[in-house]
Amino acid sequence: MTLTTAEIAKQLAGEVLGDANAPLTGFAMIDRAQAGDLTFAENAEYFAAAEASAATAIIAGKDATSTKKIVIRVANPRLAFAKALAIFFPEPKFVPGIHPSAVIATSAQIDPTAHIGPHCTIAERVKIGANVVLQSGNFIGDDSVIGAGANLFPNVTIYSRTQIGKRVRIHAGAVIGADGFGYVFDTSFHRKVPQVGHVIIGDDVEIGANTTVDRGALGATVIGKGTKIDNLVQVGHNVEIGEHSILCAQVGIAGSAKLGSYTVLAGQVGIAGHIKIGNKVTIGSKSGVMHNIPDGETWLGIPAQPDKQAKRMMIALQRLPDLFKKIAEWEKKLTGN
Repeated sequence: MTLTTAEIAKQLAGEVLGDANAPLTGFAMIDRAQAGDLTFAENAEYFAAAEASAATAIIAGKDATSTKKIVIRVANPRLAFAKALAIFFPEPKFVPGIHPSAVIATSAQIDPTAHIGPHCTIAERVKIGANVVLQSGNFIGDDSVIGAGANLFPNVTIYSRTQIGKRVRIHAGAVIGADGFGYVFDTSFHRKVPQVGHVIIGDDVEIGANTTVDRGALGATVIGKGTKIDNLVQVGHNVEIGEHSILCAQVGIAGSAKLGSYTVLAGQVGIAGHIKIGNKVTIGSKSGVMHNIPDGETWLGIPAQPDKQAKRMMIALQRLPDLFKKIAEWEKKLTGN
C-alpha cells in the first residue's frame, strides 16, 4: 500500500508539515523504521529518536516541528497511531459462504453475507447476522444470536441462548455461557445448582483469548456495549458489567457482582460476589475487592481500600523494619541487656 502524507493526514484529521506528496508505504516503530515508513512519537524523547530514525514521516502533537522529517500533526497522537495502524494493516477479508465441513442445523438462520469457516457447528434455531465471521472450529449452541459484523476467532465456544451484539470480537479459546460455579452443600456432598440462565453481550465488545463468561443461574450475565476484556479473565454467573469498561488480564469477578460503566480493573484484580462497583472506578493491579465502591474512586490493595489510605498503609509497612529496630534498641537500654 502506498499513500501520500496528505492522504494519511486527511484520514487522521491532521495537518502536514513538509512534503504533502511524499509517498508512505508502511508503518513501523522508531527503532525499525525504514525510508518510506510512517512512525509515531507522543513525547519529546520519542520525537527526537524519530527524527534520528530512517522514517520518512512522524505522527506527533500539534506543536511538533522538524527540519529533518515530514510531520503529520494531530490533536491526539496515540489515537492517530491506532487509526494509522488500521490504514496500513487492514483486517483480513472473509468471503461469504459456508465451508463444506461445517455442520449446520436445518432450523438455523444464516445471513448470506456471513462466513462460516471449517469445522464450525451451528445448532438448532441459531441466528447469524450479516457479515458475521466464524473463522473455524466454532460451536454455536441452540437458540443463540450472533449480531451483524461479529467476528469469532478459532475454537470459540458459545453455549445455548447466548445473545451477542453487533461487531463483537471474541478471540480464540474463549467460552461464553458455560455453567456458573453454583453448589449447595447437601448432607455430605456438594449438590449442583442448575444454571439455567444465559449471557447477553452488547455491541462493540471485545473478549480476549481463553476468557470465560458464565451463564446466569437464573436470568442473564450481562456485558455492556463497548466493554473490552483481556485474555484469561473469568466473569462469574449473573455478573453485570456496564458500558465501555476495561478488564485487564486475569481479572476474576465472582457471581452477581455489578460493575458500572467506564470502570477499569487492572491485571489480576479479584471482585467478591454480590458487591457493587460504581461508574468510572479504577482498581489497581492484584487488588482484592470485598466492599462496594462508589462512583469515581480509585482503590488499591488486599483488601482493597481507597488509594490514599492504601498508599499510607504501604508506606507504613515499609517503615516497620526500622521501627522494630528502634524498639529493640529501646528495650536494650531499658533492660540493660
